[in-house]
Amino acid sequence: MRRTLVAIACAVTLSVTALPAAAAGKADPRQTAMDAAVAAGIPGMVAVADDFRGVSGVADITRPGKPDASGRWRIASVSKVFVATLVLQLVAEKRVGLDEPVQRHLPGLLPYPEPITVRQLLQHTSGLPRDLLPEDSWATGPEIDTERFEHFGSEDQIRLSTSKQPLQFKPGTSWGYSNTGYNVLGLLVEKTTHKPLERVLAERVTGPLHLRDTSLPRDFPFLFKPAAHGYEQLYDAPRGLTDVTTYNYSRYFGAGGMVSSGKDLNRFFEALLGGRLLPADLLAQMKTTVPLNGGLEYGLGLMKLNLKTAGGCAEDITVWGHGGDLPGFNTLSFHDESGKDISTLATVDLTASPDASLKRQLPMISEFCSPVVPTRAVAQAPVPSL
Repeated sequence: MRRTLVAIACAVTLSVTALPAAAAGKADPRQTAMDAAVAAGIPGMVAVADDFRGVSGVADITRPGKPDASGRWRIASVSKVFVATLVLQLVAEKRVGLDEPVQRHLPGLLPYPEPITVRQLLQHTSGLPRDLLPEDSWATGPEIDTERFEHFGSEDQIRLSTSKQPLQFKPGTSWGYSNTGYNVLGLLVEKTTHKPLERVLAERVTGPLHLRDTSLPRDFPFLFKPAAHGYEQLYDAPRGLTDVTTYNYSRYFGAGGMVSSGKDLNRFFEALLGGRLLPADLLAQMKTTVPLNGGLEYGLGLMKLNLKTAGGCAEDITVWGHGGDLPGFNTLSFHDESGKDISTLATVDLTASPDASLKRQLPMISEFCSPVVPTRAVAQAPVPSL
C-alpha cells in the first residue's frame, strides 16, 4: 500500500481547493466524496465509520444494486497490522525477541548471510526483496486474470523471491516496503506456535474480538457475502472491466491475504490502539516510526499519516492505520486519537485513473476534516499491488 498515500503526499506541491460542500448541508460529506469517486470511474465504494455506513455506485457492474456496507472485501496490506499484532504478542510472551535474528527461528530459509531482526521485518527496514520478480508473478494485465488460481505454500513465495534477488540494502540502513518480509513474519508465527497462521489469528484476535467477517482464506478463492465485486481494466478497449473477485491469494498469506469488513476493521483498530491486544510498552514500540515522505511514517506494521503534511487537510491532524492494494480492492482504514474510525473500499485499484485514484481517498479524509484537493489529478507511476 504505497500508491494511494503517495497521491496524497504529492498533493502538497499542487494548488488546492476545498471539496465542494453538499447543497444546503444536507448530504454527509463522506457520501458526497464517495459519489465523486464513483463519478470519476470507481464502480463501487463503501465507507464505514462509527456514525456512518455509506455506499455509492454498484456492487456488480452486470446488474443493478448498490454495494453492501456490511459485506466483506479483500483488505490486502491492512493484513500486515494483524500479523504484526500476532508477532508482538509472541514478543510479549518472550517466545520471540524483537531484536533477535529471525534466522534463529527459521534457519536455512533466507539465503543471505546478514542477520535480519524481527523488528526490521516489521518496519520494512530488513532489505528483503519487495515481491516476486515479474517473471514469477504478474507481468501484464491479462496475467492477473489468467493466473488467479496459483497455489503458494507458506515458504514458496519467500524462497522464490529471495533465491533470485539480492537484498535491497544492508539490513537496518534504509526503508523498503517488503511483502516478502511479511510472509516471513507469517511463517515465524506458524513455526513459533506450531499452528497455521489462520488458526493463530482466530485464537488470538478474531475470536476474542468477535470479528465474524475476518479471516485468512489462503487457497479458498471465493468471497462470501461480498461488499462488492472488484474490477480491473486488464485488457485493451473495447473489452471492458474484468471481474477479479474470485482469486487465490495464498502468495500473500502473511502480507495481504485477509478478508474483512468495515465494521470488523474499525473494531480491530479500536482494540489495538486502545491497548486491548498488546501491553503498553509494545504498543508504544509499534507506534515508534521512521519518517518516509509527505507526512507518512511507518512503525511496526502500522502507518502514521499527518493529513496536513500530506496535503489532505488544512488542520494538523494525525491518523493511524494502514492501506491496502490488490487487484479490484483498494482499502483505507485510519483512526485518530479521539476515537474516530473509518474504513473504505474502492472496487478498482491498479488501473484506476489518476483522478479516480485521488478521489477514492477523499471519503477517508472527510472523516477527519474538510478535505482540500488538487485542482488537477496527480499523475502516478504504476506500483505493484499491496
